[in-house]
Amino acid sequence: MALGASQRLHDGVAAVETMTRFALAVLALASGVYTYLGVRSILDGSPTSVFFAAIIYSASVSVGIYAFWSYMARFYPHVTTHMGRAAMLGVMALGAAMIIAMSSWLNAAALAGSAALEQHLAETVEDYTADLDQAHQNALAAQSLLPDIQRASERFAQLAASERQSGALTGTTGSGSVVQLLSQMSAQMKDLENGINASREQVTMLFNQGQKRLETMRTLVSAPGAIAPRADQFSSEVVALTGVITSLGQTSIAPSIRRAADDLSLGFIAPVADGGNADLVNRQDQVMETVRASVAAQSKVLSEAADEILARAPVDERRFVPLSSAEAVLRYGNDFIPAWAGAISIDLLPGVLVFILATVHGAIRRQEEKLPFAERITAAELLQALEVQRAVTANGVPLSEMAEAAGKAEEPNNITSLDPRTRAKDRSHEDR
Repeated sequence: MALGASQRLHDGVAAVETMTRFALAVLALASGVYTYLGVRSILDGSPTSVFFAAIIYSASVSVGIYAFWSYMARFYPHVTTHMGRAAMLGVMALGAAMIIAMSSWLNAAALAGSAALEQHLAETVEDYTADLDQAHQNALAAQSLLPDIQRASERFAQLAASERQSGALTGTTGSGSVVQLLSQMSAQMKDLENGINASREQVTMLFNQGQKRLETMRTLVSAPGAIAPRADQFSSEVVALTGVITSLGQTSIAPSIRRAADDLSLGFIAPVADGGNADLVNRQDQVMETVRASVAAQSKVLSEAADEILARAPVDERRFVPLSSAEAVLRYGNDFIPAWAGAISIDLLPGVLVFILATVHGAIRRQEEKLPFAERITAAELLQALEVQRAVTANGVPLSEMAEAAGKAEEPNNITSLDPRTRAKDRSHEDR
């Protein structure tokens, strides 16, 4: 029964030997093809030189993979000692690592390189979108000061009108020094308001340009066709968008507001009171001093608000780094695990065949060791043994003396004795 099972395993190993070689050849060829595609994506030079270089490299990879797994399939199943098995496993691990290094990552680049590049471009678009929004917000931050400046301008203008019409401040109507001072402050605030409005128009125009660049970049990411020309055009759009973001950072009117606010208080020059009598001059001086205090307070508020705007973090200059398909697959490897799994499986699947053969040969050895000696020896081996016996007897050497001499031999050998008493001793070094 056991002999039949062992023989069937022998027949199975012989039957799949051709299939094993065919499978190794096909897997090695497939790995070579994808390695060729991956190599082409990272080589630079003339089309001819790139073609031949990729062909030579991929052919070397295919031959190397086929030779390595052929050696492992031929020798590993027949190594039976613990030390030998450990050494072969170490060699297999080293070879697998070298195969992954020279082939698998290029296979992954061929399988998912375009998708990885598109993801790189998509993430770049997201980064530049955030930069454009931040630059836009920083440029528009000064717009928040516009209501305060408008109210201050209107207040000074209303006070000037009231003083002119009814003498609400000095008790004397007419356009005197107080009216001139109030009109002057109102005009300065109006200039600030006009500057902020002009800045808003420029910021809006730049932001619209940036939005158009981003829209073009998004279109390039999702457009059909080869990724290389799209990536080149994408780089051009990035350069243009970077210029827009830099311009937005330079159009902020906050520094101008800060300087204008300082000028309001530090550069305050009140006109000389022009009243017709001392009492009116005194009242004008008092009103102008009050205006000075109001202007100083307004200047402090504007300066603090401008300082808060200037304290905002500027947009850091971002540098777009184009990637090859292989580099993109390595950088975004976690997002393309199926492609990596397929690329590695093509190269390392023969290892599964090696372990299958090792398991089968181990089962054959264990089954044959349990068989009686009469069932382990074949008819051909029996005939050969009888022939040897006749030859030895014809030369006058007794068989008993040869057996005794063989039993005294101390040096180990790899020849299995036909004597059941010494066969177990010969196999004592093998794995059970």
